Amino acid sequence: MNKHFTRLIALLLCALMSISLVPAAAEDADEGYFSFWNPDAASLEALIDYVEDVTDPASPNYIPSYDRIAVFDMDGTLMGELYPTYLEYYMLAWRILKDPTIQPDEEMLKVGRTLRDCALDNSFPSDMPMQHAIQAARAYAGMTLTEFSDFVTQILLREVDGFEGMTYADSFYLPMVELVEYLQDNGFKCYVCSGSDRFICRTFIEGMLDIPYENIIGMDVELEATGQGDTAGLDYVFTTIDDVVRTDRLLIKNLKTNKVLQIAQEIGRQPVLSFGNSSGDVSMHNYTISNRVYKSAAFMLIADDDVRDYGNPEKAKGLREKWEQNGYTVISMANDWKTIYGEEVVKTGVFHWMEELSEDRVPVSTAKEAE
Repeated sequence: MNKHFTRLIALLLCALMSISLVPAAAEDADEGYFSFWNPDAASLEALIDYVEDVTDPASPNYIPSYDRIAVFDMDGTLMGELYPTYLEYYMLAWRILKDPTIQPDEEMLKVGRTLRDCALDNSFPSDMPMQHAIQAARAYAGMTLTEFSDFVTQILLREVDGFEGMTYADSFYLPMVELVEYLQDNGFKCYVCSGSDRFICRTFIEGMLDIPYENIIGMDVELEATGQGDTAGLDYVFTTIDDVVRTDRLLIKNLKTNKVLQIAQEIGRQPVLSFGNSSGDVSMHNYTISNRVYKSAAFMLIADDDVRDYGNPEKAKGLREKWEQNGYTVISMANDWKTIYGEEVVKTGVFHWMEELSEDRVPVSTAKEAE
């Protein structure tokens, strides 16, 4: 039976019997939503207290439903990112180093090989996020949105490196999936605000999170019509035989303050809840907790579980202190969650990364010269 219908029946029965509803209803809801959380998790208690306060019409902190905006980072917040690196990094490395449908040039190959060679020890150069964004725009240029979605789906169906029993499509943090559903059922509009490509995020959440495409904000490239060529959009008329394709022109890498600016531009309302896991989310968090109209809160996940995942407990200790000093509530993957990906998923500690992405590709310019 639908859980919302069940709860409605319970509320009606209690009303008929003149029983106090609030404690029992809240307890039932909490148990129904948070089966993947440890019940004594301080972060969960903080979230529930917040939601119950701001959704109570009698509370001075009540927030009307149209202003209940919650924003979520993607990698490391809603899904795993340590297998052994970001999903979008793996996708681009495979596209450049293995995909037979493209011929990368020297610049593209250099970035693809860096993505491969630096993932296992996280030794990426400091400018890797921007280098990735630039080469990702180039590597996927010319693909229609359907072709790109199909490419992403093919990657998602693969087994996750470093685990058994999980594909990339399954690699969501189950406790966070519950959290999103809980917020939505309490009148919050949930948005994804990611540094990853907007269209990767749209494909990835399909069937897992009930977040509409228009609520997905991410890295963007410029799009164009297939027949448009060098003609400006204002001078070109889209025809019935045109399609929309990706170009190699990067519009924005959605990290740090760019997240704030994109939220302001695309949502038009200041969030009251923010969820992230890294320094790339600090600006988004600070924008949220500086809300001067409504009570607000920010939550930071720390990757401190090295048994079920590839977290770093020592590094997480310092991050916990830092994030708490910033005024954020910390979610501990090790201590707050009963499971991360599901009990059937097992961390192996074995990676086939270098073997899978091995190659002997020749840059396209060199290949043409040889001809």
